Amino acid sequence: MQLTVSQKRQLFEQGYVTVPGVVPDIMTDAAIRAINRSLGEGLPPERLPIYRAQSFCPELQAEPVITDLLHKTPAFDLLGSVIDTASIEPVRSGQIALRFPGKDDPPGNVHPHIDGMYSPTNGVPKGIIGNFTALVGIFLSDVAGPYAGNFTVWPGSHRINGEYFREHGAESLLNGMPPVELPEPVQVTARRGDIVIAHYTLSHGVSQNLSPHTRYAIFFRIKHKGITKDNWQRSMENIWLHWPGLHPFTGGHA
Repeated sequence: MQLTVSQKRQLFEQGYVTVPGVVPDIMTDAAIRAINRSLGEGLPPERLPIYRAQSFCPELQAEPVITDLLHKTPAFDLLGSVIDTASIEPVRSGQIALRFPGKDDPPGNVHPHIDGMYSPTNGVPKGIIGNFTALVGIFLSDVAGPYAGNFTVWPGSHRINGEYFREHGAESLLNGMPPVELPEPVQVTARRGDIVIAHYTLSHGVSQNLSPHTRYAIFFRIKHKGITKDNWQRSMENIWLHWPGLHPFTGGHA
């Protein structure tokens, strides 16, 4: 299973693409069952900020019921149509990202971020950027409308941010998000079994959840082996460096 030309073009131009019906119900059901079983054991309140920033149910992150969602479905082949998956670091775990119904109505604005920046709860050390290549999200539950814990994106911001990093250096992200003008955000809707592939430099966030349902999703961070501590900046300043499947849209050049 491969991304179509139009899907590749959307990924190139907007920085993300949603692909419907990739993961079968039997696998999403198994993942939700395992997550709910874990949640039924109770959540220590003092750990909730870390769970929100890193992952719920950390004991499940590397279990096959989670990792098979990427490795034993067409999701990995779809990724391979744009990234050389033989050249990525092994993907051994996924972030279990839950968004529970909230009570703030009307909801506040969604704030954009780029992953890998330090915060007190996300596990990234101060003074480094934990960048990678692509984010692959797998929806385990329907997100049918806005403000349902939606994965939220600023279409095209990957190129705006990439241009800023090219001019000011990737190290500038250590000082905070690029001071650039962003387009209007889009709250992504999806059905269970859909996936989203997003470029690392795409500004994104998560909406509040005013629906009556918990949003269940798994996020995998895909890192090319060429991103090392000595040259991590290159792929942020040349955003298509590790995306050979999209090079035709760049005129054949990374």
